[in-house]
Parts: sequence; C-alpha cells; structure tokens
Amino acid sequence: EVQLVESGGGLVQPGGLLRPSCSASVFTFSTYAMSWVRQAPGKGLEWVSSINSGGGSISYADSVKGRFTISRDNAKNTLYLQMNSLKPEDTAVYYCAKNEEGDYDYWGQGTQVTVSS
Repeated sequence: EVQLVESGGGLVQPGGLLRPSCSASVFTFSTYAMSWVRQAPGKGLEWVSSINSGGGSISYADSVKGRFTISRDNAKNTLYLQMNSLKPEDTAVYYCAKNEEGDYDYWGQGTQVTVSS
C-alpha cells in the first residue's frame, strides 16, 4: 500500500514561514509527479502546486505564486513545500498527493497549517 506521510505544519504568525514535508514509501517516488492540495475550514479542496517526476516542471496556483516553493528530493523520497509570507487565508489542512493520469490516486493524512496572530 502506498504511504504518504506529511509533517511540518503548525501555528505561525502572519508573515511567517513553514516548510511542510511529505515522506513517500512503497512506490517508486522518483517516477511520479506529485502535488500539494489544501482544504481551508468549511471549504473544498484547492490545488496549490505540482512538480513533475524530475523536478524540472513546476506549477502554482495564483494564490500562492511568489510565496510558496515546491521541491522534491528523490534520493530521500520526500516532497517539500516552502511557504513564505504566510497569510491568514493560507490556514488549511495541507495534503500531498500522488499524481496519476491527470488525477490523484493516493493522498496523505494531511498536516494542519494555521496562520494567526
């Protein structure tokens, strides 16, 4: 069974930074595109960012462009999301997801990010 385990969320003040990570196992991490998706309280899922298998192709939602940076370390089977200049509206549960043919076939359990003073 594919396993995706997020960590690194937490409580931070507006303008602060966090770097959640996602540890992957039981599949060949280096051959799949990966994504971060978030869900704010009372709202639906929102795509945040995606990165291809080699890390050379990256895309971001307009809401996080210029503030967030997605990256991956295929030697460590780990996906990262560097989040800078955090805003209260970034408060959400952040999930990493394995891409498969234009969709997501596996998800982590999520990590809570709360931006509040």
